[in-house]
Amino acid sequence: MATRTDLHAPGQHDDALSTISEALGRLRYGVIQLTVHDGKLMQIDVTERRRFAG
Repeated sequence: MATRTDLHAPGQHDDALSTISEALGRLRYGVIQLTVHDGKLMQIDVTERRRFAG
């Protein structure tokens, strides 16, 4: 999942928070990484880890 969001544009802040919240709700183990350039959220990367008992 990747999203480009300008947090200074009207409504974009809510969209970014919603996307992050949805990712957190689905993720059991992993990483959510936010990429910011010049104070603007440019990308959201979600990496999910799945481990299997051996």
